[in-house]
Amino acid sequence: MDLILWRHADAEDGSPDSVRKLTKRGREQAADVAAWLRPRLPDDCEILVSPASRAQQTAHALKMPFATSAKVGVDARAADILAATGWPDRSGAVLVVGHQPTLGRVAARLLTGDEADWKISKGAVWWFRDAKGELALFAVMHPKLA
Repeated sequence: MDLILWRHADAEDGSPDSVRKLTKRGREQAADVAAWLRPRLPDDCEILVSPASRAQQTAHALKMPFATSAKVGVDARAADILAATGWPDRSGAVLVVGHQPTLGRVAARLLTGDEADWKISKGAVWWFRDAKGELALFAVMHPKLA
Protein backbone atom coordinates (compact mmCIF):
# COMPACT_ATOMS: atom_id res chain seq x y z
CA MET A 1 0.00 0.00 0.00
CA ASP A 2 1.06 3.57 -0.68
CA LEU A 3 0.02 6.30 1.73
CA ILE A 4 0.64 9.81 0.45
CA LEU A 5 0.30 12.72 2.86
CA TRP A 6 -0.12 16.17 1.30
CA ARG A 7 -0.36 19.13 3.62
CA HIS A 8 -2.55 21.92 2.30
CA ALA A 9 -0.65 24.83 0.80
CA ASP A 10 -0.15 28.27 2.35
CA ALA A 11 -3.44 29.75 3.58
CA GLU A 12 -4.78 33.05 4.85
CA ASP A 13 -4.95 33.71 8.56
CA GLY A 14 -8.33 34.21 10.15
CA SER A 15 -11.44 32.54 11.35
CA PRO A 16 -13.49 30.56 11.13
CA ASP A 17 -10.68 28.11 10.48
CA SER A 18 -12.72 25.93 8.12
CA VAL A 19 -13.15 28.68 5.51
CA ARG A 20 -9.57 29.96 5.31
CA LYS A 21 -8.56 30.07 1.66
CA LEU A 22 -5.21 29.65 -0.01
CA THR A 23 -3.06 32.70 -0.55
CA LYS A 24 -1.63 33.51 -3.97
CA ARG A 25 1.56 31.76 -2.85
CA GLY A 26 -0.53 28.79 -1.68
CA ARG A 27 -2.27 28.49 -5.04
CA GLU A 28 1.16 28.47 -6.72
CA GLN A 29 2.46 25.85 -4.26
CA ALA A 30 -0.58 23.64 -4.87
CA ALA A 31 -0.23 23.92 -8.65
CA ASP A 32 3.50 23.15 -8.58
CA VAL A 33 3.15 20.11 -6.31
CA ALA A 34 0.09 18.87 -8.22
CA ALA A 35 2.08 19.03 -11.47
CA TRP A 36 4.80 16.89 -9.84
CA LEU A 37 2.35 14.51 -8.18
CA ARG A 38 -0.24 13.94 -10.94
CA PRO A 39 1.91 11.86 -13.33
CA ARG A 40 3.30 9.80 -10.44
CA LEU A 41 0.04 8.78 -8.78
CA PRO A 42 -0.99 5.19 -9.34
CA ASP A 43 -4.13 4.73 -11.43
CA ASP A 44 -5.94 3.16 -8.46
CA CYS A 45 -5.20 6.02 -6.07
CA GLU A 46 -8.07 7.13 -3.87
CA ILE A 47 -7.92 10.77 -2.78
CA LEU A 48 -9.36 11.78 0.61
CA VAL A 49 -9.55 15.49 1.35
CA SER A 50 -10.37 17.47 4.46
CA PRO A 51 -13.54 19.56 4.16
CA ALA A 52 -11.58 22.73 5.06
CA SER A 53 -11.49 25.22 2.17
CA ARG A 54 -7.69 25.36 2.00
CA ALA A 55 -7.43 21.58 1.67
CA GLN A 56 -10.19 21.51 -0.95
CA GLN A 57 -8.40 24.19 -2.98
CA THR A 58 -5.11 22.30 -2.69
CA ALA A 59 -6.76 19.09 -3.94
CA HIS A 60 -8.49 20.88 -6.83
CA ALA A 61 -5.04 21.70 -8.22
CA LEU A 62 -4.67 17.99 -9.07
CA LYS A 63 -7.66 18.17 -11.44
CA MET A 64 -8.68 14.66 -10.38
CA PRO A 65 -11.79 13.35 -8.61
CA PHE A 66 -11.59 13.15 -4.83
CA ALA A 67 -13.74 12.38 -1.80
CA THR A 68 -14.25 14.87 1.00
CA SER A 69 -13.95 13.27 4.43
CA ALA A 70 -14.14 14.76 7.92
CA LYS A 71 -12.10 11.71 8.98
CA VAL A 72 -9.04 13.54 7.59
CA GLY A 73 -10.21 17.02 8.61
CA VAL A 74 -8.80 19.61 10.99
CA ASP A 75 -9.91 17.70 14.09
CA ALA A 76 -8.62 14.32 12.91
CA ARG A 77 -6.08 12.39 14.95
CA ALA A 78 -3.30 10.26 13.48
CA ALA A 79 -5.27 7.10 14.27
CA ASP A 80 -8.30 8.52 12.41
CA ILE A 81 -6.26 9.05 9.27
CA LEU A 82 -4.72 5.60 9.40
CA ALA A 83 -8.16 4.04 9.91
CA ALA A 84 -9.74 6.10 7.10
CA THR A 85 -7.04 4.98 4.67
CA GLY A 86 -6.95 1.33 5.73
CA TRP A 87 -3.22 1.53 6.45
CA PRO A 88 -1.34 -0.78 5.96
CA ASP A 89 -3.66 -3.61 4.92
CA ARG A 90 -5.39 -2.05 1.97
CA SER A 91 -4.10 -2.58 -1.54
CA GLY A 92 -3.38 0.30 -3.87
CA ALA A 93 -2.74 3.89 -2.88
CA VAL A 94 -4.45 6.61 -0.87
CA LEU A 95 -3.59 10.31 -1.00
CA VAL A 96 -4.69 12.38 2.01
CA VAL A 97 -4.86 16.16 1.73
CA GLY A 98 -4.92 17.38 5.30
CA HIS A 99 -3.43 19.40 8.11
CA GLN A 100 -0.75 19.88 10.70
CA PRO A 101 -0.10 18.74 13.32
CA THR A 102 -1.93 15.55 12.38
CA LEU A 103 -0.01 14.70 9.21
CA GLY A 104 3.31 15.15 11.02
CA ARG A 105 2.08 12.83 13.76
CA VAL A 106 1.11 10.22 11.17
CA ALA A 107 4.57 10.44 9.60
CA ALA A 108 6.28 10.08 12.99
CA ARG A 109 4.09 7.12 13.91
CA LEU A 110 4.82 5.34 10.65
CA LEU A 111 8.58 5.83 10.84
CA THR A 112 9.17 5.43 14.57
CA GLY A 113 6.13 3.68 15.98
CA ASP A 114 5.33 6.70 18.18
CA GLU A 115 3.50 9.92 17.49
CA ALA A 116 5.58 13.09 17.68
CA ASP A 117 5.06 16.63 16.48
CA TRP A 118 7.01 16.43 13.25
CA LYS A 119 6.57 19.29 10.82
CA ILE A 120 5.41 18.75 7.29
CA SER A 121 5.83 22.03 5.43
CA LYS A 122 2.85 23.77 3.84
CA GLY A 123 2.20 22.22 0.45
CA ALA A 124 4.68 19.36 0.94
CA VAL A 125 4.11 15.67 0.18
CA TRP A 126 5.42 12.70 2.16
CA TRP A 127 4.90 9.39 0.35
CA PHE A 128 5.10 6.11 2.29
CA ARG A 129 5.12 2.62 0.84
CA ASP A 130 4.48 -0.61 2.68
CA ALA A 131 5.45 -3.62 0.56
CA LYS A 132 5.09 -7.00 2.24
CA GLY A 133 5.43 -5.46 5.70
CA GLU A 134 8.50 -3.41 4.84
CA LEU A 135 7.89 0.30 5.26
CA ALA A 136 9.79 2.85 3.22
CA LEU A 137 9.66 6.60 2.94
CA PHE A 138 9.34 6.51 -0.83
CA ALA A 139 9.45 10.25 -1.63
CA VAL A 140 9.27 13.70 -0.08
CA MET A 141 8.52 16.74 -2.19
CA HIS A 142 8.64 20.33 -0.97
CA PRO A 143 6.85 22.98 -3.07
CA LYS A 144 10.12 24.84 -3.67
CA LEU A 145 11.52 21.75 -5.40
CA ALA A 146 8.47 20.81 -7.47
